[in-house]
Amino acid sequence: MNIVWFKRDLRTQDHAALAHAAERGSVLPLYVVEPELWAQPDLAGRHWDFVAESLTELQADLADIGQPLIIRVGKITDVLEVLSDVFEITALWSHEETGNAWSYARDRCVRAWCHDRGLSWHEVPNHGVIRRLSSRDGWAKAWDRQMAQAQAKPPALAPVDYEAGRVPSARDLDVAPDRCLERQEGGRAAGLQRLESFLHKRGEGYRADMSSPLLGATSCSRLSPHLAWGTVSMREVAQATWARQRALKSMPKADQGKWRGALNSFNGRLHWHCHFMQKLEDEPRLEFENLHRAYDGMRPREPDALRLVAWANGETGLPFLDACMRSLRATGWLNFRMRAMVMATASYHLWLPWRATGLHLARMFTDYEPGIHWSQTQMQSGTTGINTVRIYNPVKQGHDQDPTGAFTRRWVPELAVIPDKYLQEPWRAETANDVLGKTYPDRIVDHVVAAREARDKVWAVRRGGSFHDEASAIQSKHGSRKSGIPNRGQRGRKRLSSKQNDQMRLDLGGDAT
Repeated sequence: MNIVWFKRDLRTQDHAALAHAAERGSVLPLYVVEPELWAQPDLAGRHWDFVAESLTELQADLADIGQPLIIRVGKITDVLEVLSDVFEITALWSHEETGNAWSYARDRCVRAWCHDRGLSWHEVPNHGVIRRLSSRDGWAKAWDRQMAQAQAKPPALAPVDYEAGRVPSARDLDVAPDRCLERQEGGRAAGLQRLESFLHKRGEGYRADMSSPLLGATSCSRLSPHLAWGTVSMREVAQATWARQRALKSMPKADQGKWRGALNSFNGRLHWHCHFMQKLEDEPRLEFENLHRAYDGMRPREPDALRLVAWANGETGLPFLDACMRSLRATGWLNFRMRAMVMATASYHLWLPWRATGLHLARMFTDYEPGIHWSQTQMQSGTTGINTVRIYNPVKQGHDQDPTGAFTRRWVPELAVIPDKYLQEPWRAETANDVLGKTYPDRIVDHVVAAREARDKVWAVRRGGSFHDEASAIQSKHGSRKSGIPNRGQRGRKRLSSKQNDQMRLDLGGDAT
């Protein structure tokens, strides 16, 4: 019996571990719901709700090819021990996982369990992340080769006379209720519908709309939770995108609209996805420690509790920031620029430590992917040593990204009596005294003064004598190798063309404003 352990790969299509195991004998597909995992501080009820929906569909999909998913609750090694008393296990199969520290420690225990029993554990790559990578040189080409491989087809499975089990509820797992009323639906069918509608209907405005919290909600692919939990594979998305690009190229130019530019940008984002996951794979400590150690001690270890709560609840008195945080709580999603802005504002203007704010955002994002999340958390907090320090102005971002005020007014209705002209700066309005300190809080910081103070502190570190030596080492290990990407750790940098700057912005995870 070959045990196929499903983790963040909740699908049957392009599941290489399942296909390889089926070539070698009988298969028992297994998902273990681990209460200890769901008690970790970076996971929340919205994640479990998405996973539970996906598991229900996966159990049925596996039944369609011969054997439903076996679901058990408990510690994975305990479950494997029970199975080993029932079946003659010949091997354990799974996809590689770049998860949080808890999952990494869990996998070490599983490896030890297999070793003690003389069993092989075959881990198959799941994304474009390369385990035990010795150098970033050639990484992008390796990603292209990995994504171009043929998709593994769902195999026919022989039925096994063994109780399948059921998907537990959040209450069963003692996971706190999480009223994410506008959360995306889990399951492969929902993921495929998102992929199809993005490539053929919704995505034409992607390049221009991705920065808008309103337009981006429709024009962005919204595939991120499905990629994070594996209801669709990165290879499926990449190959579908390439097929659509080929079809567009053969069409008359007048019929192409903005599609080719949109999908070129989207294809860059697919590389970006695995580029950041690779950072955590190569340097697991960045979940907890500053990537560049010169920043150690720059911010307090413990957050200012009042500021943290105000930021998390969308009650800072900075309307656009508050709108984003409230929208995130209700939907489980924000577009990329707004993610960068809410993290940067927490880190610079409120001077909160990134680990505390990063944990809150991890719990809010339905698409929480540890590799991307913690790499981006540090990048937007300015602690990598190799990325541009971006101190977003939350008032300017409100004017730029919500020019009509529709997004802000939806999520901050307390400002109904504030005129449009002052919506992002209600303290300047004649009606301010009717609202501020009463139905809506006064701003907890002067954003201009706070930004200036933060900039002085960050640049004081960057001017340190040994800063550039360590930054160069970080760039060598983690930086993109694409043409035009400067070594941020070096003192001298050549001027980039506008095209190179655009590419740099994609590779570094956003636009350098």
